[in-house]
Amino acid sequence: MTRRILIVGAGPAGTLLACYLARRGFQVDVYERRPDPRLLDEEESRSINLGLSARGIKALDDIGLMDTLWPLTVPMRGRAIHLPDGGAPFQPYGAHEGEILHSILRRDLITTLIDHAEAQPGVSFHFRHRLVDLDREAAAVHLAEEGTGAALTVRGDAVIGADGAFSQVRTRMQHGLRVDHHQEFLEWGYKELTIPAADDGSARTRLEALHVWPGEDALIVAHPNRDNSLTGTLFLPVERFEEIADPEEFFRTRFPDAIGLMPHLAKEYAEHPVGHLVSIRTSPWHYRDRVALIGDACHAVYPFYGQGMNASLEDCTVLDRCLGAHPDDLGRAFAEYQRLRKPHTDVLDELSKQNFVELRDRLRSPFHLARKKADLLLARLLPGRWVPLYTMISHTTTPYADALARARRQDTVLRWAGAAMGAVALAAVRRSTRKGGPRC
Repeated sequence: MTRRILIVGAGPAGTLLACYLARRGFQVDVYERRPDPRLLDEEESRSINLGLSARGIKALDDIGLMDTLWPLTVPMRGRAIHLPDGGAPFQPYGAHEGEILHSILRRDLITTLIDHAEAQPGVSFHFRHRLVDLDREAAAVHLAEEGTGAALTVRGDAVIGADGAFSQVRTRMQHGLRVDHHQEFLEWGYKELTIPAADDGSARTRLEALHVWPGEDALIVAHPNRDNSLTGTLFLPVERFEEIADPEEFFRTRFPDAIGLMPHLAKEYAEHPVGHLVSIRTSPWHYRDRVALIGDACHAVYPFYGQGMNASLEDCTVLDRCLGAHPDDLGRAFAEYQRLRKPHTDVLDELSKQNFVELRDRLRSPFHLARKKADLLLARLLPGRWVPLYTMISHTTTPYADALARARRQDTVLRWAGAAMGAVALAAVRRSTRKGGPRC
């Protein structure tokens, strides 16, 4: 008999997983409390930008979707770092031409994914269905249809929770079990702002870059769009958002070169809500062979390494491999998926927190910029032997913990090399001093 998997959550991870499961012959039903995004206009489905990197690209390419998605992306070849004096030096992401990121609107990604998944045999989407309860023993979900309140109970062979950081599947799956759970809110929040295209349709600033306005007390990050606009995100300590009565005056003082790029700043600042940032580590990720979690439901991270969505898509490839290794035992597949994946997403959580400090505090540091240049130079001089941490995280599929371990070994080599060069230079100075000696 065909096995049936119920997925709760039609975001990128849940929808991509439906494609993988259909390819393995499962019947898949995806339930989502929100409306079908394909039926909403642009204003109703105001969309954030996502940065596609190697992990997400591979996961999407494995199901044959990247050829469709490439035209919807804008390449980001590095960071444009905006300085208080008005300069904006460019810092490339990698040592080689292909080591770039790709900006895509979440709406474009998810609607393309849904179209692709819905075309697969055995995949059905059910929008405006809210999870009310989960029966983990029976692998059954109790749902309510939004608007009518009509109740529905559906039973499958397993339930996958792909319902985000505040996952209701996770809460109900873990209820009464021995659980490790750490949830942490960052003391900073964010508002989305727009850098529209100029009146003639051209871009107001360099398009093929991630724009960053760093600062210890405020931070802006802006992603490019295909229409020559950029979607900006202002990060501030949460309490500061209400304290700023005049955002234009704040920008003139804090981000003088940004205010000229944002003609709708005051209106958007007043109208757009403050978003909150949360990281989550939890265990277990599954209950026997009946329930499993994927994406932010089991490992939400701060967005500052650009890996949250990419890691969630990569979950699908790992879970798919485990299902292939244990085709007749969902319980073993789920357990193997958690064993292989959790140590690496825990490392990603730490890296994402560290990168917040880098974006906020270090990008303007001459020492930090010199270190980045040295990393890229060594990568060019020693291809394959020296790989910067950022390159391994963003431009390869090296598991996160393995990438960090290798980067630490490289750092040790660099420190020893620096110490040795310093010792040689000091010895040379001493020899020169002794030879010359003081003269009358």
